[in-house]
Amino acid sequence: MAAGFERPHGELVCDGVSLEALARQFGTPLYVYSWAAIEESFRRFDAAFAPVPHLVCYAAKANSSLAILTRLARLGSGADVVSGGELKAALQCGTPADRIVFSGVGKTDEEIAAGVDAGILAFNAESEREIEKIDAIARGRGSTARVALRVNPDIDARSHPYISTGLRQNKFGVDIARAPEIFEKARRLPNLRMAGIQAHIGSQILEAGPLAETARELSALAASLADAGFPIESLDIGGGIGIGEAALSPEAYAAAVLPFLAGRPFRVLIEPGRAIAGRAGVLLARVLYVKQERGKSFVVVDAGMNDLLRPALYQAVHPIELVRATSGNRTFTADIVGPVCETADSFLRDAEMPRPEEGDVLAIRDAGAYGLAMASNYNFRLRPAEILVENGSARLVRRRETFEDLIRPELV
Repeated sequence: MAAGFERPHGELVCDGVSLEALARQFGTPLYVYSWAAIEESFRRFDAAFAPVPHLVCYAAKANSSLAILTRLARLGSGADVVSGGELKAALQCGTPADRIVFSGVGKTDEEIAAGVDAGILAFNAESEREIEKIDAIARGRGSTARVALRVNPDIDARSHPYISTGLRQNKFGVDIARAPEIFEKARRLPNLRMAGIQAHIGSQILEAGPLAETARELSALAASLADAGFPIESLDIGGGIGIGEAALSPEAYAAAVLPFLAGRPFRVLIEPGRAIAGRAGVLLARVLYVKQERGKSFVVVDAGMNDLLRPALYQAVHPIELVRATSGNRTFTADIVGPVCETADSFLRDAEMPRPEEGDVLAIRDAGAYGLAMASNYNFRLRPAEILVENGSARLVRRRETFEDLIRPELV
């Protein structure tokens, strides 16, 4: 059986484990992840880049489950973190500091200090002022920090504008043309080492062209900086590889970018997140009602936009299917919606599907990334539990929240 989700005998299962049984045992909404699928994806990225010195830095923001971070660290993964919390989580889960890169456009002094103290591989610095701050904080702590400059190459990732990060109007990085000037100014800063460059142009990228163009631009910049006497040790080409039927495979991604990277005297860093975890997860939701009004049908489920924000935030499309479909389920067209009091609380519109009955379980597919990581307690709703399926058995890796969890920080 292939790793992940299959329907060998009519019922959708995760690595042989019944999703229907998990929904009964742990309740819904419920996130379920296939560790075998996550491991397979990581190993494919690692193998695809084997022709060059490299490090796969898993983007922790995609799915920061401690169980997943711990297992990826054991496989030799690095981590791309974007907050002090993610840094602590990666370290706690066993990721060596020298395999951690710290990205993000607004690092606080406390976060920079934590990275300096840990001795991380690199800060992906987003501005000249951030570089100055890193130097000052490192000086105050008697340390030297390693820095990679994040450049903005003005390349269109051709994805949703909310997840595009490499255009000139985006807040991320510095104009790639200014990189030599910034490196030159940094020579005067004694407590940092400008040792790399980085770019990340967006997320859910489905075409090789923008990624290849980014690799070409970064490689040319690295060669120019090296000629100017800067010790470029790493070239970080970011992440953003999309998922879905039209997705680039790790092998196709590597084939597109490696021609611009092979033979260069630096280590290549990549930061896949969604491409490792996305297809390895589902969100299980139970049908509460099937409602018909003015010729329109709605399937109302117990999961909402607070559990999975992506469809409401940027119209992301997640395939949805009945966990247990029978020949008696006639097909109809309906909107699949949640209970939250927002019109945006809709997972699919005008979906053709077998008509479910109340109590049936639906699987919202490709929900392993940016699911629980972006979940909230809007409407005082409790965030779901998480299950990890590993070696044919299911394990609760995060319990469902309780009302007491929600009110514990409150001071009345």
